[in-house]
Amino acid sequence: MSEPPGAVTLAAEIPAVDTPSKQLTAQRVQPLRKPGRWIATAVALILVAQFVHGLVTNPFYQWDRFGYWFLRPTILDGLLITLEVAAYSAVLGLLGGILLALARLSKSPVLRAASWTYVWALRSIPLIVVLLFLYNFSALYKTLSVGIPFGPAFFSFDESRLATDMVVAVVGLSLNEAAYAAEVVRGGILSVDQGQHEAASALGLPKGYQFRKIVFPQALRSITPNYVNQLIGLIKSTSLVFYVSLLDLFGSAQSMGSTYPGDIVPLLLVVTVWYLILTSLVSIVQFYVERYYARGATRSLPPTPLQKLRTGLRDLRERARRETAV
Repeated sequence: MSEPPGAVTLAAEIPAVDTPSKQLTAQRVQPLRKPGRWIATAVALILVAQFVHGLVTNPFYQWDRFGYWFLRPTILDGLLITLEVAAYSAVLGLLGGILLALARLSKSPVLRAASWTYVWALRSIPLIVVLLFLYNFSALYKTLSVGIPFGPAFFSFDESRLATDMVVAVVGLSLNEAAYAAEVVRGGILSVDQGQHEAASALGLPKGYQFRKIVFPQALRSITPNYVNQLIGLIKSTSLVFYVSLLDLFGSAQSMGSTYPGDIVPLLLVVTVWYLILTSLVSIVQFYVERYYARGATRSLPPTPLQKLRTGLRDLRERARRETAV
């Protein structure tokens, strides 16, 4: 129906009025002020700046001598020995820990008691005592034999020839590491939901297959961060093999420090930096191993450091664009 001539539309006479929701939308959202966080950040930055300034400007550190010793063949040879001892001990310690953990979870009371006794003893005895005891093991047992218990021996060998400095260091660290790894592995196995065991048993899967394909892969999510802590401690514990006449990284620095007493501090800084590099590399590997085993357990995988950097740069660009637009 058409409007009569001269009629005025009522909507044309009413001015547009912004509703409260539109006004709120047009306003910029101000973040909540947190002065305590800014004060704590400023204090932390000041402390870090003072520490770095003192580290760089203090002549007592002798950074020129640090650069001289950092890549010397003596130091690199000791670093190689440290890596060898840590690698062998980590593998043997983890394998021993898995066997001990399975023994602790066994239905055999003898295996449970033996495993518990081993873990209790090795966690109670200091590592340096274990190394020194093994280093002097030939004084207690000059020959070792293999044969029937309490019966004739098939063959014997001289223990002093077999137990080289490297063997003593690896065996001592492995024995100590296995005791701690056993509890880490046992805790990881116990963290797997009991329903997984019941479902696998209901399908009639063999026990060995259940452990390899179902239980242990899920337990690794819990085992990995805890065992990496043990691995980092193992890398630092290799410094004790110096006391069994094995010149590792720390032993090489100690030997050079006795020859050049004026370079003790730079040599200690060299050792510190190399240990920092080794533990940092282990931490990077830990991140990607945890990320790999997190598949299926989380809705989205944790971002990698590169992805975090890209996200941060994108957020900064977006924030700068909004600032310029205002």
